[in-house]
Amino acid sequence: MTQVDKHDPGSFSWAELATNNPAAAKKFYADLFGWGFDDSPAGPDMVYTTLKKNGRAVGALYQDPKQTGIPPHWNTYVTVASADGSAKKAKDLGGKLVAEPFDVMEYGRMAVVQDPTGAMICVWEPKKHIGAQVVNETGALCWAELDTNDTDAAQKFYTGLFGWGAKVSPEYTEWQKGGTSIGGMMKIPKEWGPVPPNWLVYFASDDVDATAAKASKSGGKTVVPPTNIPDMGRFAVLADPQGAVFAVFRPAKGW
Repeated sequence: MTQVDKHDPGSFSWAELATNNPAAAKKFYADLFGWGFDDSPAGPDMVYTTLKKNGRAVGALYQDPKQTGIPPHWNTYVTVASADGSAKKAKDLGGKLVAEPFDVMEYGRMAVVQDPTGAMICVWEPKKHIGAQVVNETGALCWAELDTNDTDAAQKFYTGLFGWGAKVSPEYTEWQKGGTSIGGMMKIPKEWGPVPPNWLVYFASDDVDATAAKASKSGGKTVVPPTNIPDMGRFAVLADPQGAVFAVFRPAKGW
């Protein structure tokens, strides 16, 4: 098991599902990834569910008690040294704050940022909660990808905000931290239609084809069928029965 006790600033550290049907989401993801669940009260009329793999946290889900009408989706978190400092820097770089920095009880401090291209990302200053305790193995967070209409603006923003490097190729950019690729970015293809800029979370799979088939059998949809990435691995983009989109990936050479 790839256990984590700390995420360095600039690391993808948490994935969180905002859904309109927590009970159905629990069943779907339990069947798909074998996750367990730990429900905790999180204010009036809200339950926050930690998703677990072998007893260790891999992410979370919740139902928005305000019923904002925003479709179900996965939120992406990046660990930072200071939520307030990162929020200020995001504004200085041309981003917007959807949620100003706030404390999440004793667990940490966070802010929700909209980048200049329109995609949302969360910054997390850990206290008692570090984020995912397992990464880069089956059923755990392994990658995050920005799909956007303006890769140049996004590259300037995120390299400035998190200090990432950017390994650019004609069709894909890899976000790098300390010379290691941790995520990616691509321009939204025209054939996708009116897809808004967004961050796509990836979970590791030991068999992408089997995971995609199981998702479909459980009421999910295949957005991008299992596909090989030369010299990299195999991936698929899926949607759960409520419509939240995520991806699964198996590297060509293992973790």
